[in-house]
Amino acid sequence: MIKRIHSTLFFCKDLGKTARFYETLGFTVSRTDDAIRITFGDYKLAFMDESKTMIKTDADAGPKGVGIYIYFEVDNVDAFYQTLKEKNIQTSSEPKDWPWGKREFAVRDPDGYKLIFFSNI
Repeated sequence: MIKRIHSTLFFCKDLGKTARFYETLGFTVSRTDDAIRITFGDYKLAFMDESKTMIKTDADAGPKGVGIYIYFEVDNVDAFYQTLKEKNIQTSSEPKDWPWGKREFAVRDPDGYKLIFFSNI
């Protein structure tokens, strides 16, 4: 029996750059020597230094994040978009309404993982 989803692991090239990026977005980041974690309740996004992992075949694979979109719900997507622009975060798109009932925009992290920020319409 599956109990829960614990975490998702992402390999990154520069742990410090990745941590600073996610902190600038507004996330609380916990750090260890070879990883950072962003926690949502009991679920974690984990980022591991690809040069320190024992799973070399996956760590060296690229491009990273192809076909994967990580969705984050925000209270007001337009206000959050403006906040990121004021922090000089480069976005991949502007907020747009989609037929699936979300207004969203995209950002790529330093390793190319796609983050989607949205509010329900």
